[in-house]
Amino acid sequence: QVQLVESGGGLVQSGGSLRLSCAASGLAFSSYAMGWFRQAPQKERELVAFIRRNVLSTYYADSVKGRFTISRDNDKNTVYLQMNSLKPEDTALYYCAASAGVVVPTNIRAYEFWGQGTQVTVSS
Repeated sequence: QVQLVESGGGLVQSGGSLRLSCAASGLAFSSYAMGWFRQAPQKERELVAFIRRNVLSTYYADSVKGRFTISRDNDKNTVYLQMNSLKPEDTALYYCAASAGVVVPTNIRAYEFWGQGTQVTVSS
């Protein structure tokens, strides 16, 4: 049974930092590309950051470029999202997702497995 378990969310002031983690089990982690998505109330789920299996290729939404960094540790079956200079508009439920064959990172339907999410709230 595949499980993706996010952690590290919380309440932080504007300008602060958080580091999200997503621990994967039940799948060949190194064979999957990983994405971090977020969804705010009344908004669609959007891709925030993405990292391919080989770690050499990453993608970031324009809204987080220069502030967020995605990384992965294939030995620990874990993907991370370091979030710096947080803004109130970053407030959302953050999900990690895994895809074996995604071509276009923003294609939500390409992700086979999803975590339950971790809440990030940034106060002004």
